[in-house]
Amino acid sequence: MKNKKILFLLIFVLIIILISLFIIVKNFNKKDTNTDATSYSEYTPEEEISSEQLRETIVSLYFVDSENNLKAEGRLIDSADLLQNTYDYLVNLLIAGPETTTLNKVFPENTTLFGSKLEGTCVILNFSGEIQNYKDDTQKYNIINSLLNTLTQLNEVNSIKITINNESSDKFDTEYFLHNE
Repeated sequence: MKNKKILFLLIFVLIIILISLFIIVKNFNKKDTNTDATSYSEYTPEEEISSEQLRETIVSLYFVDSENNLKAEGRLIDSADLLQNTYDYLVNLLIAGPETTTLNKVFPENTTLFGSKLEGTCVILNFSGEIQNYKDDTQKYNIINSLLNTLTQLNEVNSIKITINNESSDKFDTEYFLHNE
């Protein structure tokens, strides 16, 4: 009976030693792979970012609310479109009007932008004659400030000048600067 107890105890100790050796060897191999400087685990994002998403940017476009106050509307646009002809693109978005139902267009109907160019820090905007069909001085003020607030977001722009059919206009006869309050 004593021999059976000793044999059982020896087998039990031998099993413990084997299990311990197995755990030590396994952990030793794990440490080797973790400390290897050339070993990297690959990260797989849940969703790949498309090239279209990478090109998106937000711009602020200025329209009027129901009380004729200028309000910004954030617009998510493709920056590739913006890079083609920045000033024309932004002004044409203003002419097209807001996407938000609580805001209204600033420009008179059928206003068309013929083109734009940067001279120094001033963007010269050439419009069709319809831009002169504003109702009152408040609408004129809102047209000018909508353009100023939108275009002076660009670092290179400090002012705008409005021409009608490539000529100066009595109604828009000066270079307009954004007044920082």
